[in-house]
Amino acid sequence: MEFQPVDSLKLPRFAGIPTFFRLPHIEDPRGLDVAIFGVPFDGGQSYRTGSRFAPAEVRRMSAAVIKPFHPSFNVSPYDVLKIADLGDSPINPLDPAVSRQLIQDTVAKIVDAGVLPVAVGGDHSISLPILRAAAKTHGPLGLIQVDSHVDTGDEYFGSKYGNGTPFRRAVEEGLIDPRKWAQIGIRGPVYGDEEFSFIREHGVRSLTMDEVSRNGLDWVAQQLVWLKDTKCYVTFDIDAIDIAFAPATTSPVPGGLTSREALVLMRHLVDFPSIVGFDLVEVQPMYDVASITSILASLLIFEFLCTRAVVRRDDGRRVR
Repeated sequence: MEFQPVDSLKLPRFAGIPTFFRLPHIEDPRGLDVAIFGVPFDGGQSYRTGSRFAPAEVRRMSAAVIKPFHPSFNVSPYDVLKIADLGDSPINPLDPAVSRQLIQDTVAKIVDAGVLPVAVGGDHSISLPILRAAAKTHGPLGLIQVDSHVDTGDEYFGSKYGNGTPFRRAVEEGLIDPRKWAQIGIRGPVYGDEEFSFIREHGVRSLTMDEVSRNGLDWVAQQLVWLKDTKCYVTFDIDAIDIAFAPATTSPVPGGLTSREALVLMRHLVDFPSIVGFDLVEVQPMYDVASITSILASLLIFEFLCTRAVVRRDDGRRVR
């Protein structure tokens, strides 16, 4: 099977059945290098809900807008890697615990096949079951978290499994090594200083948006150099981006990355050959304006795919 997008000069981008980047839709990940899949779950959201609709909208925008060649990297990722759309993970919208297990099972099939999972959420609670599946194969992971929030709360409304708690649970379960964890873009008012106590206690390298703005993205890349040879998971919460560029998100916070800065930041991941998983979360299509958030989300995922292609093309190292 040829893992190439539909030729948009034969079937226009506004036509056809949408898949991620117009790639083939298959159900068996074996034989792939990268599997893209949706996780339409937002049962971890306590404020705005609706990110369950994001995989469908990001899929639609990726098919309609994103062209296959990256001029800065001089690569089409589909010429280097076998990539396909695996559809959506099963979930149970009435039972978060069952949903977490279904998501973990979906990712386990991908990881067990030796394939790099790329998840499109859904809310940020989906990172936990994905990390459970990835860590079972790879052991405790490093984490690169692009976000406006630390997401290390203990519980909200009596639940320990919301979109503000996944990485505290991941540390408690031994899925990530907090000494190999970097946060980028943290900002905004919070309920209290105790929200930061967990990351201080565990030695997490947290780069605030003030620091990013003051020092620049090259400085950010230098702060991450110690993770370059670590097996890392990358999670990108769309609220890391300023709401002027990405208004459609769960917990909008002004003062974040511009869209251009976010894309450049993603390109720096080309220096990280050992990334074992990726997710992009918290897009809320019903709050969008002219689909700008979903378009940007699609392009961020494309940038990530291109970094994996360059890793493979330039030095032959595995992308997982």
